[in-house]
Amino acid sequence: MNKDQAQAVKNFELGLRKLAIACTNDPLLFVEKAFRWGHGPLEKYEGPDKWQRQILTDIRDRLKKGETRTQAIQIAVASGHGIGKTAFVAWIILWSICTFPDMKGVVTAETKNQLITKTWSELHKWHNLCIFRDWFEVAAESIFSTQPGHKYTWRVDAIPWNENNTDAFQGLHNQGKRILVLFDEASVIAQKIYEVTKGALTDKDTQIIWCIFGNPTKPDGPFYDAFHKSRHRWITYNIDSRTVKITNKEQLQQYVDDYGEDSDFVKVRVRGIFPSVSAKQFITREDADAAMNRKVGYVNYRNTVAILGVDVAREGDDRSVIATKIGRDCTMPLKVFRNLDGPQLGMQVLMYANELLSRGIPKVHINIDYTGVGASPYDWLKDKVHHLNKVISASQSTNPQRWANKRAEMWDKMRDFIRDDGCLFKSEELAEDLCIPEKLIDQKGRLLLESKDSMKRRGMNSPDTADALALCFAIPIQEYYEDKEYSRYRRQSSSRSKAVRDPYR
Repeated sequence: MNKDQAQAVKNFELGLRKLAIACTNDPLLFVEKAFRWGHGPLEKYEGPDKWQRQILTDIRDRLKKGETRTQAIQIAVASGHGIGKTAFVAWIILWSICTFPDMKGVVTAETKNQLITKTWSELHKWHNLCIFRDWFEVAAESIFSTQPGHKYTWRVDAIPWNENNTDAFQGLHNQGKRILVLFDEASVIAQKIYEVTKGALTDKDTQIIWCIFGNPTKPDGPFYDAFHKSRHRWITYNIDSRTVKITNKEQLQQYVDDYGEDSDFVKVRVRGIFPSVSAKQFITREDADAAMNRKVGYVNYRNTVAILGVDVAREGDDRSVIATKIGRDCTMPLKVFRNLDGPQLGMQVLMYANELLSRGIPKVHINIDYTGVGASPYDWLKDKVHHLNKVISASQSTNPQRWANKRAEMWDKMRDFIRDDGCLFKSEELAEDLCIPEKLIDQKGRLLLESKDSMKRRGMNSPDTADALALCFAIPIQEYYEDKEYSRYRRQSSSRSKAVRDPYR
């Protein structure tokens, strides 16, 4: 090698080091720069897909905010088949090891065979395509640094999980540096592995990233919990295979045609959502999905009032949520807040109400759950807005022979809205929340909805988003001004709804 060649190698190595430093907290930049997209084996590929970019961006943003100083970044991804999940796992491993000296990581999967023949095989492929490949060696069950003295301190190991031997997951400590944990096909990994991993990720001032991926095959277990009772700890994503560039759309459509959009088969293998859970559900997933996929019909927004449902957070894990109903349209995005006191939440409600009025909505009615801490934002708002209503969930309903309390009444009215021609904001979180409460009958034969305490005892989160939406149905309100065209549409729509209503549901 002559002098010019040696200098070129030196400059290339220096460039790699600068890039690695620039990508330390930016996995998206790493994936964009570490592989030669559009060339050679990647000739037909432009880069990461939309869903992959979203997750990489979310990790980047949380790292740059320094969130890992006090807690791990926990990512949970439930998906249909064929979305490029295993390639994404390989990217995360390579980004993590290439951009942080002496990091440590553990990767596991459903079975040892899958871990080695699929997950680790995919890592081999992407390592060969990576511009940092000379820095690391990929062995049968590990990837480690080629720098002298760093083989055992700078590595990621592929370790099959075993309930009777959890040492590899208990020993995940790397104070002041970086720890990566990846579970592939996480739906079938045992509860105990999750528990010991959770207990091990306690190093202070350490970058800790825990990602779990899988098809949502089981409506229970720790992977399911990450999207339900533990979702306040996880950043969750549900990836529909039909939205991904590389999937076979014709085959996916055959599944839908053969089994039905709302079948458990399609939910798990195509839509990336969990199968049906309980026959006791007050609102079924099928009804929620139908309302979210329904197109909004005719609404004259200048002749229709807006109703805001405001559910106020009571405990640390709960959120304050504002939902919007304008006639048959509940498709406005939910507004979700954490850690706001009463006046701060009141200010958010006031600003949103004024925004709707500025758009030409004639009136805005605000229904606040007044129980407990809800009194604070109500008191702050009462001198600042018109049409403010306090709602007490435990109070008497308008028909005490039918509904045991106001909460059962407004949820029942919301269910009727969903089953008929109501349209909902498309949100996986809202769909899950709507399906959480179970229906009960009290001693007088009246409808009673499962309490929040009961839901939490069986491991479910408070359905904050659905409670906010239900509040939109709490008070009888004249919603429409004279509009002959709309009245004609409503009569026709109502007739169609009644004609197809299943009396046994």
